[in-house]
Amino acid sequence: MAEPTVRVSGIVLSSLVFQHVNGDSDVEGLILGESKFEEQITISDSQADNIHIEEVYNIQKHISCLKLNEFYDAVGDVNIDAVKKILADNKEEDVIGWYRQRRNSEQQMTFREKVVHEKLKTSLCNPHMIFVLLTPSRSTPTGSTHKMEYAAFTSRSRLFVNIPVLVSNLGLLESPAYWKASAPCSAGGYRLATSRYSSNFFSSNGLLRDVNDVNAMSDAVQEELQRACRKLEESERLVESLQNDVLTLRRKIREKKSEGGPVVQRDQVLHQAFRSVFCSPVFHTHTLTLVALPVPDAISMTTAPEAPPPPRRKRLKETPGGRDRKSEPSE
Repeated sequence: MAEPTVRVSGIVLSSLVFQHVNGDSDVEGLILGESKFEEQITISDSQADNIHIEEVYNIQKHISCLKLNEFYDAVGDVNIDAVKKILADNKEEDVIGWYRQRRNSEQQMTFREKVVHEKLKTSLCNPHMIFVLLTPSRSTPTGSTHKMEYAAFTSRSRLFVNIPVLVSNLGLLESPAYWKASAPCSAGGYRLATSRYSSNFFSSNGLLRDVNDVNAMSDAVQEELQRACRKLEESERLVESLQNDVLTLRRKIREKKSEGGPVVQRDQVLHQAFRSVFCSPVFHTHTLTLVALPVPDAISMTTAPEAPPPPRRKRLKETPGGRDRKSEPSE
């Protein structure tokens, strides 16, 4: 459910307070403005999108009655002719509620005010209406200082709830903020002056002339973006199908390898036969001589070095007396 909020400018609120301070009795009247729904989308890292819908009542103007109980009787029945008389040149569609100023009272609606509020909604065929209650009181016994309290109420299934009131001032806006409040109800002279020159700046649909060109360019860019997105989607789907085909083929190859079978066994037998045949020396390359004889390997051609002959020993001659003598080396 949308959260209701009342927005009023500081000028309109000051006018209500000033009118009540200058009067000797309670005052009531009609509130003019507009009610609308605002949708705010917040995107964050933790949440994709957060949609917040707010029902906003913009108070732009107020019309006070000359006396109390002017547009309703003692039992709360609303007189629609009296309402039209109070509005004068204003439209009934601009009425978004009514207000009442009560002195030295609490911030609560009375039973009669609740009845009048429901009857006013029915008479004006507007289910979205508000009631603004202002209750000033003296802060000091001498009356030099007054306290003004204000509150807004709306009915949800005949249950009246208090809704927040936001006073919109230019000084309260931050630098990146936007002024969301609608323009107040302008006077006839202002509308006449603006309508005289509006055709030079605005088109027939109420937008600036340059805005139409910008919107046309934006539409063209959006069409190109959608076309590119469709092509990208088709290519992604094609890549996905190809990947599925590759995975299927790989799975089939793995299944064939795991199963084996006669084909694999035959391939293994052929592989072993080829290895035994081609590893035979008959199929090796040989060098032939002129008479077609194979040349021996280099290792067999090389002769091993001859071992040196053992040293020769001379025989000793026998000497008389049975003793040997050493032989002198021969020259």
